[in-house]
Amino acid sequence: MHPIRLAAPGDLPRMVEIYNQAILAGNATADTVPLRLEQRHEWFRQHTKDTYPIYCATSYGGVIGYLSVSPYRERPALMRSAEISYYIDYSCHGQGFGSALLVHAIEDASRIHKKIYLAIVLEGNDGSQRLLEKHGFERWGYLPEVAEFGGRTVGHLYYGRRV
Repeated sequence: MHPIRLAAPGDLPRMVEIYNQAILAGNATADTVPLRLEQRHEWFRQHTKDTYPIYCATSYGGVIGYLSVSPYRERPALMRSAEISYYIDYSCHGQGFGSALLVHAIEDASRIHKKIYLAIVLEGNDGSQRLLEKHGFERWGYLPEVAEFGGRTVGHLYYGRRV
């Protein structure tokens, strides 16, 4: 089992580095330009441990991946639902860190008063689709051609799970 813990402010530089790997890969996030650390401070502050936590997967004392629980549309009727996003250092793919993060988030859902998790995946991100399906997420929706990368368009796949 891989160690999972709540993110600390000192983890943010490593989290930005991991996220930027996903941007450069071109199929794991809709951002297209690597982010700077200062662009993520407010995002980090908005994630509180009791409502919208960020979990870190660690190995040999360092962060190698993270999963954030974020509001899914900030409207009162949707407060029990949350969007999850996860990113793993590309050198650590296929080693179970994504699964460990998902299992931890699912097990912690009742503590943070969440009943539905949603994951929005870019079409073509087969690894994320397989990971979500392995952990009981189902495809709940599809938005065709909503993202464009240098003239190439892809859709958004909406995955959901009751937790």
